[in-house]
Amino acid sequence: MQARPKATPRSKGGAGPAAPVEASADAAEVVVVGRVTSVFGIKGWVKVASFTEPAENLLDYGPWLLNERGVWREVEVTEVARRSGRKGGFIARFGDCRDRDAAARFTGLDIGVARSELPEAGEGEYYWSDLTGCRVRTMDGVDLGVIERLFATGSNDVMVVKGEGRERLVPFTAEAVPSVDIAAGEVIVDWDPDF
Repeated sequence: MQARPKATPRSKGGAGPAAPVEASADAAEVVVVGRVTSVFGIKGWVKVASFTEPAENLLDYGPWLLNERGVWREVEVTEVARRSGRKGGFIARFGDCRDRDAAARFTGLDIGVARSELPEAGEGEYYWSDLTGCRVRTMDGVDLGVIERLFATGSNDVMVVKGEGRERLVPFTAEAVPSVDIAAGEVIVDWDPDF
């Protein structure tokens, strides 16, 4: 069972953040595949973390969209390179960005691609964006809350489930998650509600 997105962008689009992308303006039409984490050096580069599996898939899909204050905007990716010694780490330069100050405005922005650019998820695979917001119930019908987000660990992905005034971390494994119904927005877990 896998919950990580399988995505990646090609270099195309407009210089810097441009007008909102009409075809992908709806957040449901965009899948988050990475994040700009910080600036890199003084020549306009930024560090990029890939959320895709494998990490290199981040480079296969495009155009890249950046989320600025809730609006997805297409950005031109002029250069991308792998950071040596960093698993899933890349550096990129956008549009005519040529110095550290210009690059700083991209820090913390999510990178997305239009859902239409991604392959269909395979059997037992789910895009994190499809799981986020799903209601989580135990096999006995106890409502645990809603998946707020997911994160990866070395061994498996983990769902952050919020409900009843508390937060639960539930592993996204075949043993802990016997059923996922994306269409119904429901995930059934084999999990003790008191844990």
